[in-house]
Amino acid sequence: MSQPPGFHYTFSPGIQCLIPLLYAAWADRVLTPSEIGFLKEKAAQAGFLTEADKAALLQWANPRRPPSAQLFKFWEIELRRAAARFPEGASPTLAALGITMAEWAAQNSPGPDAGQWASPSFRAQLEELEEHLGSIGIETYRWLFPTSAPWQEKAEQSQAGFSPSEMMMYLDGAHAGLANRMRILLKDPSFQNPNPWDKEAYRQKVLDWVALLAEQGLGALSFPAQYGGQDDMGAYATAFEMLGYHDLSLTVKFGVQFGLFGGSVHQLGTEPHHRRYLKAIGRGELLGCFAMTETGHGSNVRGLETTAVYLPGTQEFLVHTPHDDAGKEYIGNALHGSLATVFAQLIVGGENHGVHALVVPLRDEEGRLLPGIRIEDCGYKMGLNGVDNGRIWLDQVRVPRENLLNRFGDVSPEGQYSSPIENPSRRFFTMLGTLVGGRVCVPRAGLSAAKAGLAIAVKYALKRRQFAPSFHEPETLLLDYPSHQRRLMPLLARAYALHFALRYLTERYLRRSPDDIREIEAMAAALKAHATWFTTACLQECREACGGKGYLSENRFDSLKADTDVFTTFEGDNTVLMQLVAKGVLSEFRKEFSEEGNTAVLRYLAGRAVTALSELNPIVIRNAGRNHLLDEEFHLNAFRFRERRLLETLAQRIRGWVREGRSAHQAAMKCQTHMIALGEAYAERLALEQFAEAASKAADKGVKAALQRLCRLYALHTIEHHKGWYLENDYISGGKSKAIRRLVEEYCGAVRQDAGALVDAFAISPESLRAEVVDGRK
Repeated sequence: MSQPPGFHYTFSPGIQCLIPLLYAAWADRVLTPSEIGFLKEKAAQAGFLTEADKAALLQWANPRRPPSAQLFKFWEIELRRAAARFPEGASPTLAALGITMAEWAAQNSPGPDAGQWASPSFRAQLEELEEHLGSIGIETYRWLFPTSAPWQEKAEQSQAGFSPSEMMMYLDGAHAGLANRMRILLKDPSFQNPNPWDKEAYRQKVLDWVALLAEQGLGALSFPAQYGGQDDMGAYATAFEMLGYHDLSLTVKFGVQFGLFGGSVHQLGTEPHHRRYLKAIGRGELLGCFAMTETGHGSNVRGLETTAVYLPGTQEFLVHTPHDDAGKEYIGNALHGSLATVFAQLIVGGENHGVHALVVPLRDEEGRLLPGIRIEDCGYKMGLNGVDNGRIWLDQVRVPRENLLNRFGDVSPEGQYSSPIENPSRRFFTMLGTLVGGRVCVPRAGLSAAKAGLAIAVKYALKRRQFAPSFHEPETLLLDYPSHQRRLMPLLARAYALHFALRYLTERYLRRSPDDIREIEAMAAALKAHATWFTTACLQECREACGGKGYLSENRFDSLKADTDVFTTFEGDNTVLMQLVAKGVLSEFRKEFSEEGNTAVLRYLAGRAVTALSELNPIVIRNAGRNHLLDEEFHLNAFRFRERRLLETLAQRIRGWVREGRSAHQAAMKCQTHMIALGEAYAERLALEQFAEAASKAADKGVKAALQRLCRLYALHTIEHHKGWYLENDYISGGKSKAIRRLVEEYCGAVRQDAGALVDAFAISPESLRAEVVDGRK
């Protein structure tokens, strides 16, 4: 052994083969007497060691003279270099690593006995040493074999106490078969290698992908069977969610073609429209747009300015854009579509009957724009550049009377308007209610992007190390730092909570009836806003948690963040949606009192009295006991109290402003931020209820325990997040708030043990994740 300047050591092949064992033995800074005795005995017997080798080995076996910091660091460097040369598919053991190091050293300084390092007898000697020196710790193993994914996955699963495949099946639910089919399909080379830097090439690639999905029958999933579909909106929502893991431009293009355009024809049209269009739409043969949003009117659909005036003489509608700001804005499929569902003010005989939808041709069979149609490309956007968004203007465009999608309003040849719903306001909201499926699906795809970000950040944190407790020990995994756990584990818990909440929303939407559609609309608005805001915040935190690696395009955070940013805006601006939620909850609150009168008043007063006794008494307010704080009932009560108190105080404030002479609109403006807080509390309560129920129903014990840990973390972290509000309202004391904070930190550590398996349960293939930092290459 020599020691040139700069602490570069040179060892014989005999010593090289023992470095992995020596490193592992000293990694915990304790070499036990039995280990010392065994090393001395084997060193004396080892024929492959020179006398100088034996002397060095005995020196390193002296607990009073452990390897120096420089030597230990040199071992680390050599081990990592050797691990990088480790044969693919070989069993990653210390003995095998030692043989690799010895063979490499022998190749650089071959001797007459160079072949002995590959002999079975030599391997047996090293394996005996490895077995006697005890099992290697998981942290040391991860350090030596950072890319040994199968072993790491097994170790993470062992720590987690549940199988990721079992969790995956529980997450996939009733459509597990379709979810797995989508995973397999998206691994195909046909769905790889998008080029987001070239808008036109990217758009063509996405268009080709949509055609491939249509060939698989996925475009028509929600359409009736007689038009090539399965009449299964739940299956469509699952396909949409799975696409969100892979490519969000494809997700949106798929949604525009089959969900918005096809869905509008299906939901707003009648049998003649279905016969004429649905098969071709589902097959991807007839591409179309959903032309609702205008430059001057986005969220305010009632205020759209495009007009459709009926001409009884020719039995046509004259569809017209009165000025540039009334042009249709951000319309997906605008550059590829040949038809558009155009939403316009329907004017018959001089009377405006409100917003209705018509099918308007945009292009001829050769793809040329028809007379009166002007379309401009929106150009490059922050994200989703695989979607051909455009602006559309219509100049006195004539369409046949039959093109009116007339499920909720029709015009006779003579010019007589009729509708099965007489009240214009109810008709308008009923029409929009049939399209709420978009708000059901969009947050599911957005959550898929958040899950992808979490998978990248967690997998990276289980691989990346920084700073060692001492020179004898491996550097610490990022995810073993409490600060890193605090960053990622609550996000992981909330992602699971929202998964079950959105699944519940989908189930309610599929079972909807006229009696509960308004409740479902409020639910969809709340969860769409809450979940997409979460996606935005989650991806930013995950990007930061990956440091500089997260800033590289090869690790996909740029596209995930850019592509999902607009999810907070389309299908309803989130701030507007939360106000709609608050108005819906207020309406139900008022309805309860108006319909039940004194009974409702007495029930309300009794409820407040019970809350005062059971939750707002001094003993409960100050109760910082562990069992109490971990009790599901405490969590649910706290979430429900916050929602109910925000609702009551909002109602009181609005009533107070109205009594002072303000209009209902002015009163609502005064309470706008209060309304948004109520919408948030509504969404959080809904998510907790569904998460707790899903956790309790899990059949697999390991899955159930993991979900219950996550659910507790979600609940406690949310209460901690709102601790200012709870303290202001005397629901918890300062001491109780501190105890909640300590439990949040404890449960971040507990969930960390599950983290690898929890993101593995998302079952995002490498072909869909496409993050080089976690695929073993970098």
